[in-house]
Amino acid sequence: MISKDINPAEMRERLIELLLEFSFQYSDTPKFKLAHGGSSQFYFNCKRVTLDPEGMYLIGNLVYEAVKGQGIKGIGGLTLGADPISNAAAYSSWLRGEPIQSFVVRKTQKDHGIIAPIEGKVKAGDKVFVVDDVITTGGSTLQAINACRQSDLEIAGVVALVDRQEMEGRQRILEQVPNFVALVTRDEMMKRYSGT
Repeated sequence: MISKDINPAEMRERLIELLLEFSFQYSDTPKFKLAHGGSSQFYFNCKRVTLDPEGMYLIGNLVYEAVKGQGIKGIGGLTLGADPISNAAAYSSWLRGEPIQSFVVRKTQKDHGIIAPIEGKVKAGDKVFVVDDVITTGGSTLQAINACRQSDLEIAGVVALVDRQEMEGRQRILEQVPNFVALVTRDEMMKRYSGT
């Protein structure tokens, strides 16, 4: 059991341990098919950590630490990968006395009720952060950024759980937003995995 008073560096260390144990897979040959259609030697199934109670606790606090004090009103991204991350961060923000709304960006627009690409209590003019679980090409993050802009939200930056450090995902995102933070990078994971 982890103490509720551990510091962000310790939280990040524990998050890396969880990702290595439950999310990260590696192969000597590129056998993992990725969303953009290519194949890779490694794969991150982050939902096994983002949906875990301890994972939520760690991620919520670490994401909150990355965005706090910047006057943001909301945090969210493209469903489904972003949902547990933004929800955990919103919950952590409430406990810290600086509540930040969680929001969801739909992949496709619904055809009934109030037709809106974004669900939640954010409104035009609000300053927000976009979150995502894994960055490769940055495609899903850029889709969320575009939806936020169409809803007249001001985007302060992006927080990713894992940056795969390939396909120029980080660079493509930074062309659209002022800052990008990754809680963990592929290089860090590979270093831990190989024991170097």
